[in-house]
Amino acid sequence: MVLTLSCQNGRGIVHAVSGALLSVQGDITESKQFDSPDTGTFFMRVEFSTPESLDTVEAALAPVKEEFSMDLGLWEATRKTRTLVMCSKDGRTLNDLLFQQRAGTLAVEIPVIVSNHLELQPMAFFYGIPFVHIPVARGADSESSKAQAEARLLDLVKEYGIELVVLARYMQILSDDLCRRLEGRAINIHHSFLPSFKGAKPYHQAHERGVKLIGATAHYVTADLDEGPIIEQSVQRVTHAQTAREFVVRGREVEGSTLSRAVKWHAEHRVLLDGKRTVVFD
Repeated sequence: MVLTLSCQNGRGIVHAVSGALLSVQGDITESKQFDSPDTGTFFMRVEFSTPESLDTVEAALAPVKEEFSMDLGLWEATRKTRTLVMCSKDGRTLNDLLFQQRAGTLAVEIPVIVSNHLELQPMAFFYGIPFVHIPVARGADSESSKAQAEARLLDLVKEYGIELVVLARYMQILSDDLCRRLEGRAINIHHSFLPSFKGAKPYHQAHERGVKLIGATAHYVTADLDEGPIIEQSVQRVTHAQTAREFVVRGREVEGSTLSRAVKWHAEHRVLLDGKRTVVFD
């Protein structure tokens, strides 16, 4: 099983948690803690085995949770996170996720793929995953079309029991309302090393400025565009001799691995929110 918790830091937390797990014959295989100096919040993630059921362990932890006013989560370690992936036309990051799911290196189950275009439908069919096309109109009808598309998306989230939504280069801005509904359970990959070079063509902006590093940022989705809590970032070194197009190619190589790591850590319950930041027990 996996246990995560956060609460105001104080004495006796680890002792109390360990005692509760001992009472259910818990054998701890991994334990990590972090005390945030900025917020005074204590974070902890524990992996353990026990012959008891999840309900029994929850009952044993209930007094500890109440005593320390904890935000506490408990999961079966082998349970996969049901994940809906959204994409547009660029299939690099989508393929990385689907391949790793099939290979068993990601603790996710992807029951459906959603796209506002049809270009990646053959990839979904190749992996044997249902593909739902939800187009978004442009022009005068764009707002009503977007609202209908997001309503359909929420229907799919409910229908498939989705726990995580991943934006694998989905090139549509989500509404503030949808971002709030998916808060803490939607991950986006941004094709730039945030917070620099926001907006259109970040690789071209970086190229014009003569930077020596480009990168990608995986973060939780919030109503503040590209400003959600960052889960993972990666960089790729470039030189003055490379073109903007070569920047794009190298950047896309980074995007897939960065997003996959963020999804992996989320699915393994290794990411905890600390205000606008994340604590990642990788």
